[in-house]
Amino acid sequence: MAAGSSNSTPFDTAKMTANTRSQVSMAEHCKISIDEAEFGRVKLSMPKDGNTNHIGTIYAGALYTLAEIPGGTLFSTTFDSSRYYPIIKEQNIRFRRPATTDITVEMTMTADEAAEIAATADRDGKADYDRIVELIDTDGTVVAISTNSYQMRTFGT
Repeated sequence: MAAGSSNSTPFDTAKMTANTRSQVSMAEHCKISIDEAEFGRVKLSMPKDGNTNHIGTIYAGALYTLAEIPGGTLFSTTFDSSRYYPIIKEQNIRFRRPATTDITVEMTMTADEAAEIAATADRDGKADYDRIVELIDTDGTVVAISTNSYQMRTFGT
């Protein structure tokens, strides 16, 4: 899909989940699922079951993984993966509350933002951008906030 396109056709989330889990072993281990995916918006979830620590809350590393995975998922719904690829440059996570239930995370990007990032990458071979996400429990409580710094690169750079 071309950057800047506003096609809101949903993607096959079961196929995307299987693909992500096959390419990223931590996504498989944490049982991360892609629940919703369309141009510029993705929503993922992770169960508490199988992701707990020694005190019965969700392990920090599992939350960190859930906060980072949407970057690649959003990229695949928003940019042309035959022309560009993403890397994460930095991630800072702030844990606010113990995570005691299943967790969801949503990441978005407007068509204008995507077009600007693609134009910069076309001109410079790469483009930096940030996304801030909230990890939310089943009660609607924000358990963590993550600031993720990505870089989109053109192939050959």
